[in-house]
Amino acid sequence: MEKVKKASNNTITRDLSKLAAPTGNIYESTVIMAKRANQISADVKKELNEKLEEFSNFADTLEETFENREQIEISKHYERLPKPTLVAIKEFEENEIYYRRADNQ
Repeated sequence: MEKVKKASNNTITRDLSKLAAPTGNIYESTVIMAKRANQISADVKKELNEKLEEFSNFADTLEETFENREQIEISKHYERLPKPTLVAIKEFEENEIYYRRADNQ
C-alpha cells in the first residue's frame, strides 16, 4: 500500500515519447500500465473488503442495518487514495514494473 500512497492524486500531462521509450511502442506501454493498474485495483479492493468484513454482522437484515463510523472512515480513506492508473503510470516511469514479451516463435 505504500506505493499507492506515494503517487500523485492529480492527473498531469505526460510526454508520450517518454512513455513509449522503454518498449518502443506507446500501445505496448499502455497495455503494460493498464495490466498493472488492474493488479493494483484488485489488491486495493481485496484489502478494503477484508477490512470492511471485520465490521459485518451477518444477523442484520436491511431494516436493522445501522451506520458504522469505522466502516465510513475506512471507505473515505480508500476513496482518497490515488487512482490505480496513476500509480501504474508512476511505477512505469520509475522502471518499477517487470514485464516481458511473449515472442512468437
